[in-house]
Amino acid sequence: MRYKIFVFLITWAVLNGFAQNVNPLYTADYKAQTHWVDSVINTMSLEEKIGQLFMIQAYSNKEEKHEDFIKEMITKYHVGNLIFMQGTPEKQATLTNTYQALSKVPLLIGFDGEWGLDMRLKNTYRFPWNMTLGAIQDNNLIEQFGKHLGKHCKRLGIHVNFAPVVDVNINPANPIIGNRSFGENKVNVTEKAIAFTQGMQSEGVMANAKHFPGHGDTATDSHYALPVLNFDKARLDSVELYPYPRVFDAGIASVMTAHLSIPSLEPNRELPTSLSKNVVTGLLQEELGFLGLIFTDGLNMKGATNFATSAEIDLEAIKAGNDILLIPQDVPGSVALIKKALFTGALSQERLETSVRKILRAKYWVGLHKYEPIVLENLQEELNTIEDEVLHRKLVKASLTVVKNEGDVVPIRKLDEKKIAYVRLGDDRGNSFANMLQNYTKVDTISDQNLDVLLKKLKPYNLVIVGFHKSNRHPWKSYKFSNQEIVWLQEIAREKKVILDVFASPYSLLDVKSFTNIESVVVSYQNSRLAQEISAQALFGATQFKGKLPVSIKSDFAEGTGFTTSNLNRLQYSIPEAVQLSSEKLARIDSVANEILTKKMAPGFQILVARKGNVVYQKSFGYHTDAQKDTVKNSDLYDVASLTKILASLPMVMKAEEDKKIKLSSSIRDILPKFKRSNKDTVTVKELLSHYGRLQAWIPFYRLTQDSITGKNLQQFYRNKKSKKFPIEVAENLYLSKSYKDSIYKYIKEAEQREKPGYKYSDLGYYILKEAIERKYRKGLDELTDKEFYSGLGADRTTFLPLKKFSKKEIVPTEKDTYYRNQLLHGYVHDMGAAMLGGVSGHAGLFSNANDVAKIMQMYLQKGFYGGQRFLRSSTIDKFNKRYFEDKKVRRGLGFDKPQLDPRVEATCGCVSDKSFGHSGFTGAYTWADPESEVVYVFLSNRVYPTMENRGLVKENIRTEIQRLIQESILEE
Repeated sequence: MRYKIFVFLITWAVLNGFAQNVNPLYTADYKAQTHWVDSVINTMSLEEKIGQLFMIQAYSNKEEKHEDFIKEMITKYHVGNLIFMQGTPEKQATLTNTYQALSKVPLLIGFDGEWGLDMRLKNTYRFPWNMTLGAIQDNNLIEQFGKHLGKHCKRLGIHVNFAPVVDVNINPANPIIGNRSFGENKVNVTEKAIAFTQGMQSEGVMANAKHFPGHGDTATDSHYALPVLNFDKARLDSVELYPYPRVFDAGIASVMTAHLSIPSLEPNRELPTSLSKNVVTGLLQEELGFLGLIFTDGLNMKGATNFATSAEIDLEAIKAGNDILLIPQDVPGSVALIKKALFTGALSQERLETSVRKILRAKYWVGLHKYEPIVLENLQEELNTIEDEVLHRKLVKASLTVVKNEGDVVPIRKLDEKKIAYVRLGDDRGNSFANMLQNYTKVDTISDQNLDVLLKKLKPYNLVIVGFHKSNRHPWKSYKFSNQEIVWLQEIAREKKVILDVFASPYSLLDVKSFTNIESVVVSYQNSRLAQEISAQALFGATQFKGKLPVSIKSDFAEGTGFTTSNLNRLQYSIPEAVQLSSEKLARIDSVANEILTKKMAPGFQILVARKGNVVYQKSFGYHTDAQKDTVKNSDLYDVASLTKILASLPMVMKAEEDKKIKLSSSIRDILPKFKRSNKDTVTVKELLSHYGRLQAWIPFYRLTQDSITGKNLQQFYRNKKSKKFPIEVAENLYLSKSYKDSIYKYIKEAEQREKPGYKYSDLGYYILKEAIERKYRKGLDELTDKEFYSGLGADRTTFLPLKKFSKKEIVPTEKDTYYRNQLLHGYVHDMGAAMLGGVSGHAGLFSNANDVAKIMQMYLQKGFYGGQRFLRSSTIDKFNKRYFEDKKVRRGLGFDKPQLDPRVEATCGCVSDKSFGHSGFTGAYTWADPESEVVYVFLSNRVYPTMENRGLVKENIRTEIQRLIQESILEE
């Protein structure tokens, strides 16, 4: 309500031509406000009035002695305001309640929280610094940022937050402003400051414009000395002062005066502007018409303390026109000196009462006329909310900036043509960046202490991502490249195509002598976890780069430089609330996961949930086996069994149909001539894919190679060593005769057809499809799927024959086979028939992890488009995701499983749309995608461990129960 009143007053004032004369401290009920102010001031003694001028430092991490000191200041000297410094929110809230109870007039609580309460307090939320926010083009996000800070302050009993910084930082060497500024563009700084102010003050927390009249072009830190600005008034008006009248027009409630020496404004060079009547009264109040509350900057800073004694400084600050003395160093001495000045006439009673009335009016503005203690319950949770992270992600995403992009290197396309390395420079970690890069494709981290060795290691790569990582601890940390890093960067760029991603102030680029050999330059501004993760996503086109450089980098990159990149529609990685899912409800999956482990339904598993193209739940549980030695990692590979049908065979059938190599109306004899004159020769591809071709479910080929009595493998079919006659590796040290492949197809060809037509799930059709596809394209299914799909998708952890590419430590074992291969199956396909074909079949054989399965399913959801590349036509996806025999009670589409038609069947949770599709696998795999809810769900496990008799996962419908929990987590939009 207060915000709406301000908007009305400001609009009215603008229309009437005197916006700067609007009093920002007036509330909607200003008559009641005035009455309250009068009633309070009329009861105050002189000492109590003087006490209102002080805002002293209070800490929540100090000993009892400090707390006693604050209590004395309140009770004995009637100090009316506190600024809280370091500590914790719980202790600050407790102390605030204690101190407020001691004060006759409620205390105005101040706080220095430019990027959030984290600036001073532990265990509170940290948003990006202003320099990062300065790159954002959507100021609505800045207003939301201000609103969130306002909520946090309000919740903790803070009434004035000393933000925003409105200094125009045009001096890269500025030691104290820098990252705290929105940048060097005065218009951008002003617009950001206004948006922030409107957001924060809408929550009933006063904003504060600092540091008046402008600290952006200084090379001295006023904490240690008095900075000098030798600019004339015209220059000050055009740059330093530019934001102030505009933020005043927008209704900002307070201003902080800086400790600066500006001869053109104050002839006495030794007198800080904060103590100058010419500046505080003449310029700020009379010329610019500011009627709000005026704070000094901290009076403990050397820029002020070097001028006179603490008491003299405080008196001069009040005489200059300031209302509140921030962090005074001698309250007793100042009180005595102010009383003396009032007695001698050096300070008038009217001057004192003017400030006291403004302070009381401000206290009414923030609601202290109806003060209530801070509620301590749930404080921590309410200061660190999911909504805060949702906004933080939006802010980071909108800030990331590409300032050079020669050859459109960013976003990274055509992954099948890339061999990518990541090199870390800087003195801070880049783990989150490196890990996120790995989600998109194989990116090797390369390092060495020797440049020549490093360059040698980089030879196989055709793209190098150089991440420059500097400490994100606070905005004053060094952002510079070392001389060695500059040399290494240039040498790498001289030999390789390079993307330089800077996780530090954009001013770090000033050290780079030449950008000629660096193809792409990205500024990510801070080395936070979110900046690293989101920047990695943007590099691969999962989201766009949209920021604009808030400062100039010599003549190389002008302020405002920034290329908007393409969105390639790759998966993003975010949090549930970013896509209208409930974190709390999704967390119930963890309970089901624990049940799986407790009941030993599987030793371990991976679960992934994505919505609207965002992976929001990705966890691995348990161990590879019951030995509990190797924990399951998100990168580990599982045997996905029948998911092979929709992840390998089906996309190749779809491509073949597009390439006019296979028609859905074609019969088996058309696509595989050796099946002519068989009992299957007229079965169509459409029937086969719909499991309506009357084929048997499966044939136990392996049993036909065993002794019928002992069950032992017959010598005529197997050897323990590989040879020309026995080249087919079915397991470790077990090789099958090469002639047996023909036998498999002979058995399929001669197998009896089911007498009755109707639905019957069968693997046999996919043996046929594999052979047909390989015949049409003259390449193996494993080679085809990798070339046509996996490489381009960045599904580098999806493969047949995984032991050729990965170590056993990265592959989860399946079963302790006691019936055929008589060993732990580790890296070898579980399905016996697929094993007898050498590990590559149309119905089984594929290994993958949940992340890669999600990429393929997301490609289907996006109608064949992913990563800036069209893999399949939209019409093709629609054609195959359709039931053709629904009237025959067949729920299946073409290859895709579909939701059940019979409620007694539990193919899904029964709560997904009819447009949804997916598949399950014998080893405990399951994946499903729903175009209506835009949800992709992946579950991978080795539920067949220790043996396939372990059917708890299936019997208790665990996978579809998790699917139900996902659906119930969807929030109303």
